[in-house]
Amino acid sequence: MLLTPTELTGEHDPSIACRGGCARCGREHTLPVGPSHGPAVELFRRLEQEGRIDFDAPAADPRFSIEYLLGDARGQMFGVLVVRNGQGQTGVLKAFSGQYNSVWEVDGWVPPLLDVARFKRDTLAGEQRIKAMGREILGLPKGAPARDALIDKRKKASQVLMQEIHAMYTLPNFRGERLPLPSATHGQGGVPTGTGDCCAPKLLGYAALNGLTPLGLSEFYFGRANRSGLKAHGEFYPSCPDKCARILGFMLCGLEGA
Repeated sequence: MLLTPTELTGEHDPSIACRGGCARCGREHTLPVGPSHGPAVELFRRLEQEGRIDFDAPAADPRFSIEYLLGDARGQMFGVLVVRNGQGQTGVLKAFSGQYNSVWEVDGWVPPLLDVARFKRDTLAGEQRIKAMGREILGLPKGAPARDALIDKRKKASQVLMQEIHAMYTLPNFRGERLPLPSATHGQGGVPTGTGDCCAPKLLGYAALNGLTPLGLSEFYFGRANRSGLKAHGEFYPSCPDKCARILGFMLCGLEGA
C-alpha cells in the first residue's frame, strides 16, 4: 500500500524542507517540514526494527535487507511526505532515493519518475558500448593517441546517453502540467546526473499525479556515512540544492492554491 492513512498529531514544523526556483513562473516555491517529522521518525525506527525495506511482502527478499546500506554501498536518503486527499483524509507516502540495491521499484514505496521498462530497454545498448570502450581503454598504453581519442569518444557517448536518460523523466506539478526534465530544470547549465531520483521529487511527483495535497516533507539518511562525510546515519536533511532545487520549483508550482 503506497498511502498509509494517518491521524495528524504533534507539532507543525514551519522549517523549509524543500525549495526551488520555478522554470514556469520564475518564482521560488517552498514546502515546510509541517507534520512529517513524527512519521519520518517512525519509518526510521521501523527500518531498524525490521531490518528490511520490503515491509509489505509476506517473506523478506534478501536484496532489500538494510545490511546493503551498512556495507560498501553505503547509506542513502529516505523520505516521508504527509498528504491530504480530496476527501480531507490524511496519509503518509514514503520513498528511497535512486535505486535500492539496483532495484528501481519496491512494493509500498513510491515509484521513480520514469518508465523503468523503457529505461532498461532504451539504455542497454548505449551502456554496453560505453563499457566496451572502457575495457578497450584499459588495454591501451597511457599517452597513446588512440587511447586519448577513445577516452574523448567515450565521454561524448556518455553525455549523449545521459541526455537521452534525462528526456525519459516527466515531471508533473500541482497545476496539472507536465514537462520533460530538461524543460522543468531552472537555472543555467546542464542537468546534473541523478536529478529527479531523490526522495522529494519522487514523492511530490506521485502526489501531483494522484490528486494528493502535500502538507509536509522530511528526509533522513540511513546507513553508513557517505564518502564525503556530509551525510550521517539518523540525521535529517533538507532537499539538496544542486539537483533538487532546480526542479522542485516547477514541481511545487500550483500547490499554494491547493
